[in-house]
Amino acid sequence: MRIGQYEFKNRIFLAPMAGITDQPFRRLCHQQGAGLTFSEMMSTNPDVWHTEKSKLRLAHHHEIGLNAVQIAGSDPTEMAEAAKVNVAYGAQMIDINMGCPAKKVNKKMAGSALLREPDLVARILSAVVNAVDVPVTLKIRTGWDQDNRNCLEIAQIAEQSGVSALTIHGRTRACLFEGQAEYDSIKAVKQVVSIPIIANGDITSAEKAKFVLDYTGADAVMVGRGSYGCPWIFKEISAFLAHGTLPIISLEEKSQLMFKHIEDLHQFYGEEKGYRIARKHVGWYVERLMPNSTFKRTFNALETTYEQLNALENFVKSL
Repeated sequence: MRIGQYEFKNRIFLAPMAGITDQPFRRLCHQQGAGLTFSEMMSTNPDVWHTEKSKLRLAHHHEIGLNAVQIAGSDPTEMAEAAKVNVAYGAQMIDINMGCPAKKVNKKMAGSALLREPDLVARILSAVVNAVDVPVTLKIRTGWDQDNRNCLEIAQIAEQSGVSALTIHGRTRACLFEGQAEYDSIKAVKQVVSIPIIANGDITSAEKAKFVLDYTGADAVMVGRGSYGCPWIFKEISAFLAHGTLPIISLEEKSQLMFKHIEDLHQFYGEEKGYRIARKHVGWYVERLMPNSTFKRTFNALETTYEQLNALENFVKSL
């Protein structure tokens, strides 16, 4: 699997997700087999580029592999400038967000709202591609709503603009994350453009990943919510695609991965922020490892690194 000048170890990618794909999580997913991971979405507003929050979002580590950064905005000039700034900070790939369905993003005419303005899409893509010397990728949905699915048109614009790869989430903006993702639109796009196509949406198991790759003909799959509390999904998909069997990952190994992840979160964010960010991840892990456990409620009441890690260590022993 290649994008631009870069070749990846596999075709299983981690989606950019706000509040999720920070440095510790990207590092863990890469270690578990993700061929490419993306940073959290970065705003094109220059006022926030140098804030502590932005610095944490952009923080990279050599163990993560390629440094791919996602940007979001609606002004071609600002998007181009944001791309240049991020490349200067070390980004080796720029991903443009035209798929986020969040109201606060769409109100600014960014994210999936841009799908309603193909001419603006073309101007943004051309501006960013011409501004940087690294590969530029694009992430979209199939359209704004069921009556306005225009991913074919957007894909052709992307190809003509020099975009190096296109990720398509198999839902419209109106769908949000409800219902089932559909893959016919992704299959149709793959048949009309020559740039790599990455299929996204409801990739929650190794079997589903193989089905989507086979059905759509996509060059890669991108895992989003399927990775919540389950970073080992990349190892499972990789093994299943290569050998047709799932690897045996023991409960002990999964528990240790959880503990190391939370430990890394505390180290990365510090005492003040770490305990709050750890809560959601532990909740997802617990649902995977021991559904219906009361531990999540107990854990959410803890407010120090020591208390959380001590409780987590005891929970792991109980498993």
